[in-house]
Amino acid sequence: MDDLIRLFIENDRIIKNKNNNLKLTNNEARYINKVMRIKIGKEIFITNGKGSLWKAINLENNFIKINNISNPYLFKEKEKTLLGIAVVIPKNGFEDILKMCTEIGIDFIQPLYSDRQVKKYSNFSNKLIRWDSIINEAVEQCERLWRPSILNHNSVFDWINSRGNEDIISVSVTRDDSSENLYYWLKKRQNLLAKKGGVLWNVIGPEGGWSKGEIEFFIKNKISFVKLSETILRTSTATVNATSILNQWRNDLN
Repeated sequence: MDDLIRLFIENDRIIKNKNNNLKLTNNEARYINKVMRIKIGKEIFITNGKGSLWKAINLENNFIKINNISNPYLFKEKEKTLLGIAVVIPKNGFEDILKMCTEIGIDFIQPLYSDRQVKKYSNFSNKLIRWDSIINEAVEQCERLWRPSILNHNSVFDWINSRGNEDIISVSVTRDDSSENLYYWLKKRQNLLAKKGGVLWNVIGPEGGWSKGEIEFFIKNKISFVKLSETILRTSTATVNATSILNQWRNDLN
């Protein structure tokens, strides 16, 4: 494949262009022309985050011309088994979590709040705008063709109650010798998990640990407890580790 820089553009903007010429936003034009210094007439890749990759030509006046929108340069089918990470937002490092989980291959990211969350957030609409931008940049950098979705924040109770029967959830815990390692837990249930058709989730708790009420809630809802390591991991480390295990398990299915 050609070694061209990539630019993520929402699919709706791409398919609505009738003449294949697309006007870049100010930020996109700055990235192409000022940061990456792509000359007029030179090619770049465009991805819509939904499996398609096109070649495009940089034009004057902050336009690009997308080659043959109806027939992408490359297309990748969506994974049959979808992976999700649900994480109580830590005091620091959540933006790094977004970048690394995107690079590793997660499909859904669910920000949660819990009883022992250290940092409380307000005005989540602005946060989601920034987090979307960070994910888009990570998609460009790691050359993924499918962009992960970040969902609106929710409490751990309401979020679990909202999951459908097709989703499968495990919760990562520490200091519990009876809990099975996530990778082996997945391997033992491989046939069941592959047939469910929903999203396979792992939930990462706050740095202060799950509260007694949350643990009782998980037990009542028959949520499986798993562990990620023999050591105590920070929320950001645990999230990246869980994402790697989930992705490795999916790769082993293929």
